[in-house]
Amino acid sequence: MADDRYDRQSFLGPDSQKIIESYRVGIAGLGGGGSHIVEQLAHVGFLDYVVFDADTVALSNLNRLVGATLQDVERQTLKIDVAQRLISGLHPDARIEALPCRWQEEPALLRSCDLVFGCVDSFSQRQELEATLRRYLIPYVDIGMDVTTISGQKPRMSGQVILSCPGHPCMYCLDFLNERTLAREAQKYGDAGNNPQVVWANGILASVAVGMAMDIVTGWTGKPLKGFYLSFDGNALTMSRNHHLDYVPPVCPHFRLADVGPPVYRRI
Repeated sequence: MADDRYDRQSFLGPDSQKIIESYRVGIAGLGGGGSHIVEQLAHVGFLDYVVFDADTVALSNLNRLVGATLQDVERQTLKIDVAQRLISGLHPDARIEALPCRWQEEPALLRSCDLVFGCVDSFSQRQELEATLRRYLIPYVDIGMDVTTISGQKPRMSGQVILSCPGHPCMYCLDFLNERTLAREAQKYGDAGNNPQVVWANGILASVAVGMAMDIVTGWTGKPLKGFYLSFDGNALTMSRNHHLDYVPPVCPHFRLADVGPPVYRRI
């Protein structure tokens, strides 16, 4: 049975399962997108996890939180416990470090990962996460979605999957992060409300993110490891290459490869 379990993904390479099982993956945020990612990584065969989320399961989560139940709402189950239950149900021997906090409170564990997925809500959180991972030369896969409504028009659903690799374009290079966006977010801090979320869009974005990860880990397509940016049109149900990739600098000017390790602060 052990030999048959991953037979249908053997095209990933003769040693792919050993490689997958040796990787340590981190997931920051276990809501709609993060719960999909945890589920898929467990099915693929990852055995070493670091997961972060301080929240408990609420009734409003059940439209998108994979693995959560009404009983979890009643018991106020932590989202990290839902993730652990899902992983352990497939792999009783999995190694899981589950932190009921924001990743910033235990950054050393995140730095121990070989690959990190970000499923966070704000641009500022993405900025902090990418900057930390760049200093430790860790590939970062970001996903997110939103729905915007303009008066007199139908709601527009959009999203993104971004691969940020050391030495390659960062989210500033791709203009996904910029000072204008961060400033607008800071101005409405505490008054932005909750972003709309639905299970099917999160599932699409998470599946693409896991697909990116599988290529990083196994190299099964033969493509070189570099930055990537896909945009999701939820109204058309399409995923396309973002045009900003055509204008990025050949070397990321925001995070130099020489600036690695813990930041050193000097008196000015």
